[in-house]
Amino acid sequence: MKQSVLLIALFCSACNVSVTDANESQPATPEQKSGAQSAADPYAFVVQPEPAGAPARVDSILQAQVALDRAGFSPGVLDGREGMSFTKALTGFQQARGLTPNGQYDEATAKALLGDAPPPATWIVQVPEGFARGPFAVLPKGLNEQAKLPALSYRNLLEKLAERFHTTPEVLVALNPPGTKVGAGTSIRVPAIANQPVATIEGDERGWGETLAGLAVAKDQPRADHIVVDKSEGLLKVYDANDEMIAQFPATTGSQHDPLPIGNWTVKGVSRNPDFHYNPDLFWDAAAKDEKAVLKPGPNGPVGVVWIDLSKDHYGIHGTPEPQNIGRTQSHGCIRLTNWDAARLAQMVQGSMKALFQP
Repeated sequence: MKQSVLLIALFCSACNVSVTDANESQPATPEQKSGAQSAADPYAFVVQPEPAGAPARVDSILQAQVALDRAGFSPGVLDGREGMSFTKALTGFQQARGLTPNGQYDEATAKALLGDAPPPATWIVQVPEGFARGPFAVLPKGLNEQAKLPALSYRNLLEKLAERFHTTPEVLVALNPPGTKVGAGTSIRVPAIANQPVATIEGDERGWGETLAGLAVAKDQPRADHIVVDKSEGLLKVYDANDEMIAQFPATTGSQHDPLPIGNWTVKGVSRNPDFHYNPDLFWDAAAKDEKAVLKPGPNGPVGVVWIDLSKDHYGIHGTPEPQNIGRTQSHGCIRLTNWDAARLAQMVQGSMKALFQP
């Protein structure tokens, strides 16, 4: 593949109402570490040595974000900033670990989070040839036009790399020197999110194992007993059978026009890499000329890579092609997560599980 200068990609998305089930959710076992991967694996990024004589990098906030992401208390986009999502992730981690939930990155929190072997904030990786291949897509703005595409793929390699390392193209640009190029075999600095192997999943007809590897999400996750979506906090919290919080994700939770449906619901099932059934009659802001259409799967689809169906008609929990907007923009009543967080949640939940939506 030809190398290309780093470009800042722009995103565009819609919300969702109805999708086709790809496969049902399966009970998950405790998370396991990813094994060694062969050089031919398109998702096996090889960490490169730091340049000789280069000064040590100090990225304490990004390091904490990486550690929170690994622990399941997602700060959303890994950007090295002490923003709202970082504070909420810290607070959730502190609550789960029995620390003072003050949202401050204090000494006790750092010790509990980083442990005896702190992860790096970033590392330099070589882009695998298989990962650098497309297909990539030029995405039209309208959903009816998008329905003509065979898949709603990434726009370019930079966007694909950003999702793999739980960040945005803008952050990758900032982490690398001006003029850095990306392509097969090139090296690029990224947040230190480790490889995950391509999982073998029975009945996987839509490439979910590869999707997980492409988002660096482990197939095996802690098993959830119930979830709570908190509108005021903008968070989705995951609990085990002992009512202990085991994960937390920043979320977009409806809007004034399409508010979050407060109440008790259940998870009906999970669609992985789903089709999106667009019905303009269900969207108050749909264009008058829009028609019903079926959009093919892809990370840039209106619901991203996952649809978790709820007992409330036309409502669900799903991914998004705009991770930088989670918790900062509105939705059509659904619960949006980043694609990597939605994929992780999909490996934790199961059918008939309780879902509480609270103010």
